[in-house]
Amino acid sequence: MDFEFTDEQKMVRDMAKRFANEEIQPFARENDIKGRFPADIIKKMGPLGFLGATIPAKYGGAGLDFIGGAIIFEEVGRACSSVRTILSVQLSLVGITLLNWGNEGQKQKYLPSLCRGEILGCFALTEPDAGSDAANIKTSAVKKGDGWILNGSKTWISNGGIADISIVFAQTDPSKMHKGITAFIIKKHTPGFTSRVIRGKLGLRSSYTAELFLEDCLVSDDDLLGEIGEGFNIAMTALDNGRYGVAAGCVGIIQGCIDACVKYSNERRQFNKPIASFQLVQDMIARMVVDRDAARLLVYRAGDLKNKGNKNTLETSIAKYFASEAAVRAATDAIQVHGGYGYSNEYPVERYLRDAKVSTIYEGTSQIQKLIIGEHILGVKAFV
Repeated sequence: MDFEFTDEQKMVRDMAKRFANEEIQPFARENDIKGRFPADIIKKMGPLGFLGATIPAKYGGAGLDFIGGAIIFEEVGRACSSVRTILSVQLSLVGITLLNWGNEGQKQKYLPSLCRGEILGCFALTEPDAGSDAANIKTSAVKKGDGWILNGSKTWISNGGIADISIVFAQTDPSKMHKGITAFIIKKHTPGFTSRVIRGKLGLRSSYTAELFLEDCLVSDDDLLGEIGEGFNIAMTALDNGRYGVAAGCVGIIQGCIDACVKYSNERRQFNKPIASFQLVQDMIARMVVDRDAARLLVYRAGDLKNKGNKNTLETSIAKYFASEAAVRAATDAIQVHGGYGYSNEYPVERYLRDAKVSTIYEGTSQIQKLIIGEHILGVKAFV
């Protein structure tokens, strides 16, 4: 693995950093307080190639490798995790999934518009009674003529309700359990397909999260993504990409904590000297720096495997587990460095903590990541 960025990656880093500093960060606090979806920011990301970063140019993407994609996720995550979440869903869970599993017609129909930001997508797997146990989804799809009738509900769907297209997973043959799950592409205004926004979230307040409801929702055979019964495999490969985006975004949260603490600790004076000179303040910041470097290298290792087309479930889970937990540690310490001011939204560190916490839950909890790691190392499943 080469640790030197290519010229293209350096250009992407500089562009993403500038965009994050100028277009995202100045509005992050107000968007968080008001729970305002940053539609204007997302629109601006399209022409820069961020929304289609790792999608080939033939489908309207920027054609970057996965390290380039991680650089964008990190810089956007440093500025605002809500925006990074929207980006991760659009690119990692929807765009790359369509690229890998869609037929040529579906790719041509949806990918260019997704990359330009003309349409938004969401990934609807989680249900009220099927979170970590994704194989146990209850949403059903019953064949009818040249289409399917879907019934069921989904919850905690990022971009849900405002997405123009949704990748929805349903059980087409319950007797086959997880091998009976199939994926469908459902357009926003399809009859029987409705949503309800989820309010009162701890963090990611300017992202849009919703419940989705399917009541005798009719979709055609053309809306089938992949083959019948391939849904579970589609979902698991998509989550490998989603977890990668989360991990890279968490590196950005840690970097944001470091930036805030370095600035504050050099300005804040106690006992007639800046608190940056206090040994225990330096201890907390040093731990953030070590966690940032370790998390970033784990992300890049997973990205290098993705670039080579090699299996990377283990490495991606390790990166997601470590980076998300490290982001929570960094944000907790960052609040401590800021003292009472860190407990208010006058400074960004309390938002970093609220936003970081969900990264240990969605795209597979930290506990699920440890079970994935354990299964790979021990060769034994914790559950069947």
